[in-house]
Amino acid sequence: MSPKGSSSLKIDRSVKTLRELTLEKMRDAILSAYFKPGERLVERSLCEELGVSRSIVREVLRHLETEGLVESIPHQGPVVATLDADKAAQIYEIRALLEGHAARLCAERADDETIVRLAAINEEIQAAFARNDFHEVLASTSAFYELMFEGSGQTMAWEIVQSLNARINRLRAMTISSAGRATEAAAEMRLLVEALKRRDPQSAHDASVAHVKRVADIAARKLAEMADASPAADLEAAPAALAGSD
Repeated sequence: MSPKGSSSLKIDRSVKTLRELTLEKMRDAILSAYFKPGERLVERSLCEELGVSRSIVREVLRHLETEGLVESIPHQGPVVATLDADKAAQIYEIRALLEGHAARLCAERADDETIVRLAAINEEIQAAFARNDFHEVLASTSAFYELMFEGSGQTMAWEIVQSLNARINRLRAMTISSAGRATEAAAEMRLLVEALKRRDPQSAHDASVAHVKRVADIAARKLAEMADASPAADLEAAPAALAGSD
């Protein structure tokens, strides 16, 4: 792979460790389709683009492999993992089970401050949608669910979700750019937040599960379209605006 002729992947070393910054940059580059599914990730080219050592690149690629974003192909080396429809369906099944249960318990157990914060984060998500800031949509959505699981007391369940978080966000990056998705998502999340405010466990559970099932349907359709696309077609539906984000 030849360098893409862009400095968008260069690392700002002022805050986090170089390895952490490189990992975040590479993860964002995959989520944004800067690197396409199936694209080879050549260490030397990545060193040049990122401005880091080969040892850091190797560590980061190994970490991304554990997250399911990179896979090693015999006689070819690391490549961006392809999006698998069957695995995606399983991820959404797990999400529906865990998020639905967490929403139910959050409505029962969370303190008032947590509910207020969840409502505020949801407002941030919708504001990010309105300005087409999909990177912020992903970040705020992750923060919403982390707080909901925390408020429900389901810390072990959140650890399971975190282990899938990179793949969840990759699918989320694909679905949030769908036509009309911003309006749909706002309505779905509003139902969830209102149920939490009312302390209505069953409605919170149902709203959470309905939201997951809807995005599962969108993802299944998009993955089917990708499978039918010609090799020359763009294989990733995530918005280009994410590319090179910090």
